[in-house]
Amino acid sequence: MSGRGLTKKRRDEKELVLERAMVTRHYVMHWDLERCVGCQIGPLVCPKEAITHVDGVIENGRLVEKQSVDVDPDKCIFCGECVEMCPVNAIEITINGKPENPVIEYETFPTLIQSTTFNKRAFNWERKDFVIENCSADVISYDEKKKTLIVDDAHCIRCRQCEVASEGAFKVSQPWQGSVILRRELCVEGCLACADICPTRALHINKEGELMLADYYCIKCGACVQVCPVKAEYEEYEVKVESQGVTKVVKHKRVINKEKLPVWVERWRVQHAPVQSGAWVQALLMLADDKAEMVEMDRKNALKRRDLIVALKGGREIEQE
Repeated sequence: MSGRGLTKKRRDEKELVLERAMVTRHYVMHWDLERCVGCQIGPLVCPKEAITHVDGVIENGRLVEKQSVDVDPDKCIFCGECVEMCPVNAIEITINGKPENPVIEYETFPTLIQSTTFNKRAFNWERKDFVIENCSADVISYDEKKKTLIVDDAHCIRCRQCEVASEGAFKVSQPWQGSVILRRELCVEGCLACADICPTRALHINKEGELMLADYYCIKCGACVQVCPVKAEYEEYEVKVESQGVTKVVKHKRVINKEKLPVWVERWRVQHAPVQSGAWVQALLMLADDKAEMVEMDRKNALKRRDLIVALKGGREIEQE
């Protein structure tokens, strides 16, 4: 047998690759496991439950083996929902060797609205190295020829640290609106694993060794909730999903012990291009909390907040200048 149509899987410490060769279409999905933080979003959004969480290893309160995800090659249909929703841009899909995402191509999923822009005229160039060093995704670099800072937009995770580090010369639009809560009094004593897995410095350890929250940097991935040793408890409920005149009842899960969790992330709304799709409606039901309120962080105030400045690498020294 040729194996055509079957999905091959290979995995090592740095990457996970799925490959399916069809007669006219050759699919390859690549997970960068060094970027992946084992967040909530991949397992939640997958329509075939092909993506599962892989626990990390915590010793003496610190993460010694990173959490991640695994993928069942027999269940994955290469739809690309996880690619579009991955908050750290750790997943890529190609078809016949070219980047293509089926859910975007066939308009069953919207493109998320997000951006990072730089105003070089408003920038204090004495902060150049400080800004570059504080890019959590390592996607900001200096273009010597153009005398400007450039951003690898495809891998920018919209953490907004560049906004604070540059005193507003960078402006970031995040796709998700929501909140993050830290209740240190509920933490397991000595545990700092959430700071170890956080892809930004939303959760970080200060010079005194204390766990701190800089909420403005949170990208709502939920990796901290996944790694926390105090686990969420769930109950099932039914929801009616309506799209294009079709109604069906689907089962979902919701957390019933939010108030007892040391760290909790909520996603309320996502900025996206217009779309009418049952797949998108169902994905939102899995990803977004049932919240009606809107809490918008004030960017101007965020740029002046001392807790955000000192959370940056070398931020205490900058704040004292």
